[in-house]
Amino acid sequence: MSYEFIKVEKEGHLTILTINRPEVLNAITPATSMELDQALNEFQEDPQAWVCILTGAGEKAFSAGMDLGWFAQHGKDEYFEVMAPLQGLGGITERLECFKPIIAAVNGFALGGGFEMVLACDIIIAAENASFALPEPKVGIMASAGGAVRLPQRVPYHAAMSILLTGRFINPAEAKDLGLVAEVVPQAELMATAKRWAAQILECAPLAIQASKEVAIKSREMPLRRALVEEFPGQKVMWEAADTEEGPKAFAEKRKPQWKGC
Repeated sequence: MSYEFIKVEKEGHLTILTINRPEVLNAITPATSMELDQALNEFQEDPQAWVCILTGAGEKAFSAGMDLGWFAQHGKDEYFEVMAPLQGLGGITERLECFKPIIAAVNGFALGGGFEMVLACDIIIAAENASFALPEPKVGIMASAGGAVRLPQRVPYHAAMSILLTGRFINPAEAKDLGLVAEVVPQAELMATAKRWAAQILECAPLAIQASKEVAIKSREMPLRRALVEEFPGQKVMWEAADTEEGPKAFAEKRKPQWKGC
């Protein structure tokens, strides 16, 4: 499928999605969200797609968030009408049933909805020139694409509120200190670093990775006693897969496992 506002690249089991509107800091219109939603649907449904990297085109911005120019021209009614069938802003902020890992490679500004899309990812790699903020209250709205929900879950409460209630920017060093960012690298090394993290994930059995993500997410909503004995759907699929035999066999034979994802 061809896209106008994003780029989709596939390198083996790795999918790279790039928001491709650098002239407007990769701001997200409903049309951009529709394309990202479709691309993420394809990633989620493809049994040979195991890891995704999400990034923005250029060196200035991952995404400046919702395209306020579009919003001002078309209004909130049209915005919500177009967005209703999608899995949130950028097709990701409400994508709650994708248990394949998604890495955010943050190449510049991640503001508002852009930051919320980053928070919906599993691992965050930031360029040294990146910055993060939820400045929505400064334009009369709130971080309603998951920012006000996810940020207090990801970092200590008072740190989250110091960001949510001021709209202030935080740099990659502060984001790393808060535990949001896994690694900070020079801009020129960003994609290579994200791919290195993806390669580490791809060394693992894909169904084991998906089961791990599913358990990590779903167990948050459960009491510990229940979570420890719950059989999650992804766990059942993993235990029934041939890869659970390939792993120990490869270990015993002192060779790299050949994962099939089944």
